[in-house]
Amino acid sequence: MENEGFYNKFESLPIEAQKQVLAFIDFLQKRYESRNKKARERKSITNKKFVGLWENRKDLKDSSLWIRSLRKKEWGEIG
Repeated sequence: MENEGFYNKFESLPIEAQKQVLAFIDFLQKRYESRNKKARERKSITNKKFVGLWENRKDLKDSSLWIRSLRKKEWGEIG
């Protein structure tokens, strides 16, 4: 929408409606400002201690085999 067309429509509204439009614009600005702020505040997790925790685990290369062996150890033979 072009600014001039928007402004003409805004000007044609009664004063009370103009106040409501401005209040709604303020609401939207605050809402999206807080979303953008949260997005900027997000930090990378790559420096956290848990990242790479299992990196050098050779027993986890084949996760299906690892789970089967855990189940066998805990539950014994089934069937």
